[in-house]
Amino acid sequence: MKHPEHIPASVTIQCIQDPDQKQRIARDVLEALPDWFGVPESREAYIRGSRDQTMFAANCGGAFSGFLCLKPTGNATVELAVMGIKKPFHRQGIGTLLFRAARDHAESAGFAFMQVKTVAAGHYEDYDRTNRFYQSLGFQELEVLPELWDAANPCQIYILSLKERASLTDLILRRHSYRGRFLPDRIPRQDLNLILEAGLAAPSGCNKQTTSLIAVDDPGMLEKIHAVIDPPVGETAPAMICVLSQKIYAYRDRCFAVQDYSAAIENMLLAITALGYQSCWYEGHITDTDRICDRIADILGVPPEYDLVCMLPVGVAESKPAAPRKKPFEERAFFNGFRTENA
Repeated sequence: MKHPEHIPASVTIQCIQDPDQKQRIARDVLEALPDWFGVPESREAYIRGSRDQTMFAANCGGAFSGFLCLKPTGNATVELAVMGIKKPFHRQGIGTLLFRAARDHAESAGFAFMQVKTVAAGHYEDYDRTNRFYQSLGFQELEVLPELWDAANPCQIYILSLKERASLTDLILRRHSYRGRFLPDRIPRQDLNLILEAGLAAPSGCNKQTTSLIAVDDPGMLEKIHAVIDPPVGETAPAMICVLSQKIYAYRDRCFAVQDYSAAIENMLLAITALGYQSCWYEGHITDTDRICDRIADILGVPPEYDLVCMLPVGVAESKPAAPRKKPFEERAFFNGFRTENA
C-alpha cells in the first residue's frame, strides 16, 4: 500500500518549551484521534497536563503530526504520560523517533525506569497494535489493573529499565531469525542508515571492500521485488536490505568476498535487533537455480559486475521470534584440542 503523498520524507523531533504551544499541539493532535481520545474529560485532562510536562513533538514539513509527554512519578521513574500521532502519519516510524528522544532525555535526567499505561491486549484491535508497539521498544509487562479505569478498559502497565541496556553478548544471544509477519510501521531512514553503517563497518579481507548494500523502503519498489520472490518471504516487511558482492581478488587467486558479505550481514542483523526490529538472512532462497536474485538486481538497476547474494527484510515483528534448539555447548566448544577439555 502506498503511503500518503503529503507525508514528508524527513521528520524533525523538537522539545517544546512554551506551555501554550504544548497545549495547542496536544489539542490539535488528540482531537484528531477520537478512537483513542474520544472521552472529552480525559482528553482535556491530557491537554491541561501537557503544559507542565516535558513534550517532544514531530515536525513534518512545518506542521506537527504527533507528540509525546513525560512526567515524573517518583525519584527513579518517569511516565510516558500520553502519546498521539495523527492517523495519516501512522506507520511512518514517528512514534519510534518520539520515544527515542524521550528515552534519551529520561536517561540524561537520571531516571532509572520509564512506565506507560495502555488498555490491556485482547480487547480492541487499535490497542492491541499499541501493546505490540510498546513491546517492540523493549517495555515489559508489569501489572494489569482491571478496575483502574473501568471493566471494559483494563489498564496494562509496562515498565522499561533505562539503566540496563543490553550488552553486546546479550544482543548476540537473543538474536534469532524471524520468518513471521511484520507490522506495517515504516522504518525511519536514520535507523536504516545505522544498519547500513554497521554492515559497511564489518571486516573485509585485505580491505578490498567487496560488499555493497541497497536499502529499499519505497512501497512501490518493494511491491515489484516481492512480485518476483516465489515462494514469498518477508513480504510484509516495510523495508529490506539487499546485499551485493563483487569478486575482487585480494592476492593470487584468493578472494574473500563470501567472508566479507557474511561479516557485513551479521553486523546488520545485530544492529537490526539492537534497534528493536527483526530480520532473517535469506540467501539460498533467492540464489537458487531459479536465480530470483538476478530479477531483483534488474529491478534495482544493479550493474553486472555485482552479484546480489542476500535479502534481509527489516521491520517490527508481529510476534516474538522463536529460539531454535541448539546443541549443548559441550558438544561444539572445546579447550586445547577437539573434545579434550571443556570449560
